[in-house]
Amino acid sequence: MKYFAHDHTFVLCAYGESPYLADCLSSLVNQQQASDIIVSTSTPNTYIDQTASRFNVPVVINDGKPSISHDWNCAIGHAQTPLVTIAHQDDVYSPNYTLEMLRSVNHSCDPLIFFSNYGELRNGEFVDENSILKVKRVLLNKFARLGYSASTRDKRHILKFGSAICCPSVTYNLDTLKTPLFSSSMKCDLDWEAWERFSRLKGSFVYSPEILMHHRIHEGSETTALIEDDTRSNEDLEMLNKFWPQIVARAIFRFYSFSMNSNAL
Repeated sequence: MKYFAHDHTFVLCAYGESPYLADCLSSLVNQQQASDIIVSTSTPNTYIDQTASRFNVPVVINDGKPSISHDWNCAIGHAQTPLVTIAHQDDVYSPNYTLEMLRSVNHSCDPLIFFSNYGELRNGEFVDENSILKVKRVLLNKFARLGYSASTRDKRHILKFGSAICCPSVTYNLDTLKTPLFSSSMKCDLDWEAWERFSRLKGSFVYSPEILMHHRIHEGSETTALIEDDTRSNEDLEMLNKFWPQIVARAIFRFYSFSMNSNAL
């Protein structure tokens, strides 16, 4: 099956009053290949409405109690297309994200998710090389060569030492995935938990080695807050236990836990 731009939607999850919201919206509106854009929020306010209005992007309000899993599942539900990218409000996307995503998906077999290489935004600076990014790229080396793989072993290999998949770079194929996509049992590693479930499904993980977005690291991010109260540590160990015997998982966790320092400014 071939996919086109009209088969894709960016759903931007907006929360509170992020000073970076306009930057994210601008990067979506200025894609070389236009597709649908929606702002989804569980915290409606004038700031979000006015910022979205500047870019002529509609705002949809989520029903129910806010949580990351609830908000992401609502975001997926608001889209009317089979391909959906959940954009995070603090991040920015390269102008060719949609073009490269469609090209990659259409050259794959039974795509489950598409994801890309990425960089970071730290203190307003684009950072495309650091130790954590290098490790993830090593894990993704086979995908970078092949473009995609439907092998369960390949899909799980990029997850068993920690998630090598950058969540905001992911486009979901709702033709091959069942909703809801995200489990409410996780607060921080709900993306990694989802990839682990998806890895056991028939279909491909599709990857572009091109840096197609930049993930912002800052003190106000939800990830930073979850690291500080040990939520991420507990969930990381739980996830590693899905891939390894407990004694091995604990050994990897001790090494992996050092990577959390990369989220500090």
